Amino acid sequence: MDVTNYTEISLPIDHVRLVGELYIPPRAKALIVFSQNCGNNRFSVRNRQVAKYLQNRNFGTLLFDLLTPEEDTKKRMDIDLLTKRLIEVTEYLETLSTTKHIPIGYFGVSIGAASAIKASIKHPEVFGIVAKGGRLDLVGNDLAKVNVPILLIVGALNENTLRLNQVTFQELNCDKKLEVVPGAYNSFKELGAMEKVSELSTNWFKNYLPIQKAV
Repeated sequence: MDVTNYTEISLPIDHVRLVGELYIPPRAKALIVFSQNCGNNRFSVRNRQVAKYLQNRNFGTLLFDLLTPEEDTKKRMDIDLLTKRLIEVTEYLETLSTTKHIPIGYFGVSIGAASAIKASIKHPEVFGIVAKGGRLDLVGNDLAKVNVPILLIVGALNENTLRLNQVTFQELNCDKKLEVVPGAYNSFKELGAMEKVSELSTNWFKNYLPIQKAV
């Protein structure tokens, strides 16, 4: 990583301070915000692998904890709280001189994917979503309101999550695709699994890149 393009950010929200790692390469195509929680924090090796893959292809990334360590055990299933915070983080990025003109997409993991989907409904400028092992069942009736192109990625060996994604996929009325990674469980620890996730995610974001906002 080129440290000259890397910034640690700290944002006060709801009487706590949330910390993130922002990377903006020169001529960034877009900024992908990671919605992660429940053990999938900004230090997750697999999330960082996806982020690095994106960075090497001129995408900016924000690895950000939506919950403090103290909150994680009690509020990790609080979808409304996670959604609220993701929206506030997105709005904060739109005030920064380095990011306000860059299109924003979401990469959501597990429960974080549900908050990414709900946040996109209230923040329609988000241009694309990737949901890895997403708990789309937690989105509820809001699934039908989604207008953002969304890619669902599920491990073939995680039968419960795959079944949930297959059912909720039918409820989405937006541009959508379901990709099943052979030989992978929900953790995607298997050899080559995260490389496949990274490739699929990057291609999805590339396909839906909007024209950048005027400076």
